Parts: sequence; C-alpha cells; structure tokens
Amino acid sequence: MLAVIPHSGSRHGGFTVQRIHRFIGSLFLAAAIVAPVVMVAEANAQEGSVQIRVYDRHHRDYHNWDDREDRAYRGYLDSQHRQYREYNRQNSRSQNNYWKWRHNHPDRD
Repeated sequence: MLAVIPHSGSRHGGFTVQRIHRFIGSLFLAAAIVAPVVMVAEANAQEGSVQIRVYDRHHRDYHNWDDREDRAYRGYLDSQHRQYREYNRQNSRSQNNYWKWRHNHPDRD
C-alpha cells in the first residue's frame, strides 16, 4: 500500500509565492521610476512663478524681478509720464535710468 504524503512546497503553492514576489518587485520598480517625476512636479508647484534676476550695471548688483519690482517699475513709468513697456524691451539707457531711480526709491515695509 502506498500512502500519499502532501508536500508543503507543492507546485501550486510555490507558483503563487513566485507570483506574489514578482508583483511586489514590480511595485517597487514602478515606485522607483515614478518617484523622481513626482518630486520634480512638487518642486515646480512650490515655486509658483519663475524667478528672474536682473543685473544693475551701474550699481553692480542683482535684483529679483517679482511682483514688488514690477509695481515699482510701473510706478516709475507713471512718475516719468511714460507709457508701459516691458523692462526687457527697454534700451539699456532707460534700464539704467530705472535702476538709478529705484535705488533712490526703496520699498517702504
């Protein structure tokens, strides 16, 4: 008489474990691929706007061009009775005149 003893590592049980390991490995691989993309997307969302730096040749310093600087620039144009024109479209003489005015009219916070 032959007795059949069930084997704990049967084919079907081993196959299921292999599938689980493959699935988990795939999840880790997907996470490793997606994580840098998510981190870059979050960094861009935090910035909110592009930061522009402008060099003032006469005073030899840099200025961040942001909303505050744009308001000051529009105030300068208004005080000079000039029509609005983007700063980067102005000639260098007009840009230098703005920075001279700007250094004499700092923000009051």
